[in-house]
Amino acid sequence: MKNKLTTQDFDYPLDENKIAQHPPEKRDAAKMLVMDRNSGQIQHTVFTSFPSFLTEKDVVVINDTRVMPARLYGHRQGKEEKIELLLLKRLPDDTWECIGRPGKKIRVGSHLFFGDRLQAEIIAVTHDGNRIVRFFYEGIWEEVLDALGEMPLPPYIHEKLRDRNRYQTVYAKHDGSAAAPTAGLHFTEETFLHLKEKGIPVAPLTLHVGLGTFRPVQTEEIESHHMHAEWYTLPEQTVQAIQAAKNRGGRVVTIGTTSLRVLETVGARLLTNTPQTYSGWSELFVRPGFRFGVTDALLTNFHLPKSTLLMLVSAFSSREAILQAYAEADRNGYRFFSFGDCMLLI
Repeated sequence: MKNKLTTQDFDYPLDENKIAQHPPEKRDAAKMLVMDRNSGQIQHTVFTSFPSFLTEKDVVVINDTRVMPARLYGHRQGKEEKIELLLLKRLPDDTWECIGRPGKKIRVGSHLFFGDRLQAEIIAVTHDGNRIVRFFYEGIWEEVLDALGEMPLPPYIHEKLRDRNRYQTVYAKHDGSAAAPTAGLHFTEETFLHLKEKGIPVAPLTLHVGLGTFRPVQTEEIESHHMHAEWYTLPEQTVQAIQAAKNRGGRVVTIGTTSLRVLETVGARLLTNTPQTYSGWSELFVRPGFRFGVTDALLTNFHLPKSTLLMLVSAFSSREAILQAYAEADRNGYRFFSFGDCMLLI
């Protein structure tokens, strides 16, 4: 009898035509599959109906991180071939942890040039092959990066964005992410107006999304997979809003897996301690068997096969129910992944 789930248990067939290559013309134009996470009962609707599934007792928690134009293209000193760096994590003294391509060309001591405003030196290689890079520039880093960098779209999206803001949520505030918290891409100012009209509070937190969240699990046993750390801040005001919702019998409705990871990282402290601001690095790997302490409902997109995100939503319901819901979404023409449609688990 099989006891442990393996990575293969989180695979599913997917037609590449289902992968959304570009954002919809309207942010809130997504289809929305709504599933009772306990019974597995499904209904089909559209994202604009999202507020109708909530009451004034609930609280909506969003991740207000902002995606950096974190993909840089340059060349090595004296060479013409293109070199790519993808910024992952900011470190002290103008250094960053990055993914470098092609890796064999970017060794310790390599000097890289990005136009005439930015240079870099590779100073170390991490155990998992990432590069530690020191940058040299004049002026303000954010302005240099904004001028030279490109949005770090996932590798399965092959079309360039005409408007880089379409890979930002409308409430993006704090720079630091290498990928968007994509469940939030459906929200518009009108969505928030409808929530306000219903008396439903919205509370922000920040988790700077790293690409480690989206990397496929390479180990056979999922427990052997190592999650990359991501920085989070959970403000005192949001803790107060969550405690108030729980006290009045409401639900914590979490927007995206990134927001959920913050709430469950803090866990019971959030509900039992005096309200305060929490911050730190989260390496929380949510998988089947995890006991949720804060989140009651989750809005999320459809995730890659064998990914930690698929394992997370399976933990929030069940692996069988989630895979059945994915098959149902596939049959009904839903668009998958970052620019795709969404699922509300209640």
